[in-house]
Amino acid sequence: MDLMWVKTNAFIKWIFPKYIWDIPNNEKKIYLTFDDGPIPEVTEWVLDLLKKEEIKATFFCIGDNIKKNPEVFKKVIYDGHSIGNHTFNHLKGWNFSTEEYFQNMILCEEAIHSTSEILNQKSKIFRPPYGKIKPSQSRKLRKLGYKIIMWDVLSVDYDKEISPEQCLENIIKNTVSGSIIVCHDSIKAFKNLEYALPKAIEYLKNKGFVFERID
Repeated sequence: MDLMWVKTNAFIKWIFPKYIWDIPNNEKKIYLTFDDGPIPEVTEWVLDLLKKEEIKATFFCIGDNIKKNPEVFKKVIYDGHSIGNHTFNHLKGWNFSTEEYFQNMILCEEAIHSTSEILNQKSKIFRPPYGKIKPSQSRKLRKLGYKIIMWDVLSVDYDKEISPEQCLENIIKNTVSGSIIVCHDSIKAFKNLEYALPKAIEYLKNKGFVFERID
């Protein structure tokens, strides 16, 4: 099964109820999330935009990128955003044993805690890279108290085959109250993200949506 769709349908949410696909509410709250950072310049551009728009978001960080870019990572926290675990090496869970996957997740957890120790950053949310995780891996993480955060809307900003305009449409045409939206603060996504994100935020704000972080 390939989880790379733009809008997650109700059937998928039903057969995988242990994962959080959206956060239903009656207040038009939506949840903007970013995967694969922190990356200098790209993550910093995102942070500047979010600060300008007075939006809080959630960043699912790769442990190796935290180690390489600790100051950018700390800025995410200083700016009031929440942090999630995205494994240390961006592992596709289906290709690894439960123990290998778990140890890589622990490495990322250690990178989060060691880099942000003085900031008292706690993180118990996890997003599996590519949306691919084995049931055994999921059970082990959830036993540690992790919430597995999937998505309701995928921007597909990382795909160089789609246009920036299509990336924007993926977001604005599929977002509803409670949607968890996935973008990527990565180099390969930046062309689409730079175009789509400011316009998506403006459109969604005009529609009365309120942006919240996931904790």
